[in-house]
Amino acid sequence: MATLRELKGRIGSVASSEKITGAMKMISSAKMHKAESEFKRLLPFRNQIEAIIGNLLSADASFSSPLTEVTPVEKIALVVLGSDDGLCGAYNVNIAKYLKEHIAELRASVGDNVKIDIYPVGKKMAKAVAKFADSHITVMPNTWVNSKSDGAKIKEFNDVLVNMFTSHEVNRVDLVYMNFISLSRQRPRADQILPISPDMFGKGQKAQLNKPYIFEPSPEAIFAAALPMFMLSTMQEVFCENRVSEQAARVIAMQSANDNAKKLLDQLQLEYNKLRQAAITSELLDIVGGQIKD
Repeated sequence: MATLRELKGRIGSVASSEKITGAMKMISSAKMHKAESEFKRLLPFRNQIEAIIGNLLSADASFSSPLTEVTPVEKIALVVLGSDDGLCGAYNVNIAKYLKEHIAELRASVGDNVKIDIYPVGKKMAKAVAKFADSHITVMPNTWVNSKSDGAKIKEFNDVLVNMFTSHEVNRVDLVYMNFISLSRQRPRADQILPISPDMFGKGQKAQLNKPYIFEPSPEAIFAAALPMFMLSTMQEVFCENRVSEQAARVIAMQSANDNAKKLLDQLQLEYNKLRQAAITSELLDIVGGQIKD
């Protein structure tokens, strides 16, 4: 049975842990709101590019681009985004599990012999997917970006992927990341970003909102210039969304750790009070017993 001194020491340690997790939760919350603001600032630009391309596709003309070229899928580049830092719960584990499911779906639709190159973003994600390597899957070293990369680094990585696709080193590029829904809800998601498909630009209801335009210099020239911008804006949006989701997962993890510390602190405090009360009672009994003997 623990002594009063030992319990007091444990109470002090748990109280310190509670303060630390509370402070880390506040820091993660501030980082999440900052990343969320950046994410919201990116959306209007991407939506405008998407609307322009949607209007072009609804025009009476045919368009072609190296980024829309569909070839037999023999090799796929899978970019999976995770975190560089820990203390975010099962964030990276959940993405890795979803990646495994996505690979199974790709093999079912394309064929078991398709070659897959995995490009992990983030040290924790690189560690999580290292065991995925087999005779048809290669985990590639990613020297271009990490989960905290700025716009210039993301553009460099985007250009690498585009060059690999246009040179037919790979026939398809997919992004696997954590989709941010709300603070308490993040869901793993996979998007094909190359080849770019007309389905990405929202037909149906969105297409009905398109208005007739006069294109200058020409629809073909605008289409050729807008597609790379759409590709880059999508990549930047996904990286930013990944940062928001990571910080949201860290807020939840720190909240859970803080709640557990409070429960443990209450239990230790109760145990300490009981032990202290028992010690006081024992001392009083000894005093009373001594007085009776006298």
